[in-house]
Amino acid sequence: MATLILVRHGRSTANTAGLLAGWTPGVTLDERGAEQAAALPGRLAGVPLAAAVTSPLERCRETLAPLLAARPELELHTDERIGECHYGDWSGRKLSELADEPLMKIVQQHPSAAAFPGGESMRAMQARAVDAVRDWNARIEEEHGSDGVFLMCSHGDIIKSLVADALGMHLDLFQRIHVDPCSVTAIRYTATRPFLFRLGDTGDFGSLVPRPATPDKAVEDGGNAVVGGGAGAV
Repeated sequence: MATLILVRHGRSTANTAGLLAGWTPGVTLDERGAEQAAALPGRLAGVPLAAAVTSPLERCRETLAPLLAARPELELHTDERIGECHYGDWSGRKLSELADEPLMKIVQQHPSAAAFPGGESMRAMQARAVDAVRDWNARIEEEHGSDGVFLMCSHGDIIKSLVADALGMHLDLFQRIHVDPCSVTAIRYTATRPFLFRLGDTGDFGSLVPRPATPDKAVEDGGNAVVGGGAGAV
């Protein structure tokens, strides 16, 4: 079957502000995120891409803009199923405030039981994303053969949940996975099982260097954001 390249969007204004963005409109890449996006075509040079699929959210579209400019023949598709988790009433709130919410403990330790007020459950988030990948896998293989490669630009929690599915991990373990902004994750699907070839690859090991402790370090370490830029990193 096909090979999937998962790209998390570049660093966003919500990431730097410590906000849980969700589907909040107007969240764009910050200066660093724009630099990360500009480097993406070079990082993927030589990788043949049959198609690119994006979350409908602006920060993902901005991340792919340089790649599409470098590859004008690459067709872009939008799929809402790989859009960010619907955080409902939590959307747009500061992660430092949400850390004290009783639900956050569930999100971190038992995410399969977590449902966001006015939003969706984490089980539903994973299910729709996995369905999207399965559908696109079948389409790419039918149109381009078993060696077809396609790219999806999505969000931290979505990518983490897809990696968990590929590894046969229960959703309750997916918070152990970390993907940085604009990182590349590669999964090769076969008829019998998927293989994880890359996980959160940025080519930069700076994030492994210990940082001085700060009051907001828990939020910063989420670089991914809670649940991927989302609720999982607090």
